[in-house]
Amino acid sequence: MKTPVDKNSPGAGARREAILLLEAVLGRRRTLDEALGAMAAMPGRDRGFAHLIAATVLRRLGTLDAVLEPYLRRAPPDAVRHALRAGAAQILFLGTQPHAAVGETVAAVRTLPKGDSFAGLANAVLRRVAEAGQAALAGLDGPRLDTPDWLWQSWHAAYGAAGARAIAAAHVAEAPLDVTLKPGLDGAGWSARLGASLLPTGTLRLAADHPPVPDLPGFAEGAWWVQDAAAALPARLLAVRPGERVADLCAAPGGKTAQLAAAGAEVTAVERAPDRAGRIGENLARLGLSAEIVVADAAAWEPPAPFDAVLLDAPCTATGTIRRHPDIARVKRVQDVAALAPAQDALLAAAARMLRPGGRLIYAVCSLEAAEGEGAVARALASGVALRREPFTAAELDGLSQALTADGSLRTTPAFWPERGGMDGFFACRLVRTTI
Repeated sequence: MKTPVDKNSPGAGARREAILLLEAVLGRRRTLDEALGAMAAMPGRDRGFAHLIAATVLRRLGTLDAVLEPYLRRAPPDAVRHALRAGAAQILFLGTQPHAAVGETVAAVRTLPKGDSFAGLANAVLRRVAEAGQAALAGLDGPRLDTPDWLWQSWHAAYGAAGARAIAAAHVAEAPLDVTLKPGLDGAGWSARLGASLLPTGTLRLAADHPPVPDLPGFAEGAWWVQDAAAALPARLLAVRPGERVADLCAAPGGKTAQLAAAGAEVTAVERAPDRAGRIGENLARLGLSAEIVVADAAAWEPPAPFDAVLLDAPCTATGTIRRHPDIARVKRVQDVAALAPAQDALLAAAARMLRPGGRLIYAVCSLEAAEGEGAVARALASGVALRREPFTAAELDGLSQALTADGSLRTTPAFWPERGGMDGFFACRLVRTTI
């Protein structure tokens, strides 16, 4: 018996948009944020559901394909395959009632070009998945299936077999919302106001069912800003003092600029993209903080005078943020790591030139790839740049001592603090400008 469908139902519309989002990410290698920005106008609830379906498919892509494969005699068109993934994700991972997941997804298939020809296939396959239920997942190695080969191999080499598996397993869950309070505010009091937990590093972590960010207490008055617990560490480790002249390179969206300005530094935020530089200004205005914003390529920009300290959050593949952006695992390729190396090298050399002798530099990337973190620092030092390492100490990482590496760098992964909800993957290293 066929499941009845209504191709004009609102539920079908959300599922159709989910299919289009998956086509954009998996077919055209657009980021999910870019695809969302191009999405047709639709009610907020439907938009949110489309995003949730697409993000879930991207997190569990390998598992979903393994579930669907036995029911497919031949490969369907890409859009139909995306629809099947979306329907199976609703049934297996999102708790959608099977009849709704099947019926509305089949209705969405009918809206696709030549979709009527594949509606029967979609109905039959998704009904089989619904009948199997959670048993369809038995025996599947989810972390391995859901991780592209190049990432699995990279993490295996850098973190060992157990570390790679723990990272992959952590990507199944959506990242929590973390916020950084302005210095001087009562962490315990704001934790109670926001219904948040206070992490050992000082970050506040909100419960999963929090209201929209603009509706949270303290947002309008600028008491805090959104920033992952790991992302807050590099600026904290720079340990700026009031009155120091500090550069924040590649500064957007501005969380680190806010940290430095709130600590009393005279901050120059350098960002090459005008629209992203504008966001820094907007965020600082809400927070009641100030910084000089320079729209320029930091690799070529020359400051009028040397800085006391520089924070460089370099461009990278951002594989440390896959929990927040599951599309990264699908749009990035192994060749992207090598392609970004020249920019990282040029920025490190430029940052060194901006420092006064004895000035300090924090180099950071939100990447799990060793070539972009440890490798970039090694390349810079081998090139003869006027920098030397200054290792972090365990005391500086109080509350996160497991992030201190053997050579005194910082390395976090999504597998840290599993009982607290994890954190982004970050690398940071402190370097000091040597006397020429």
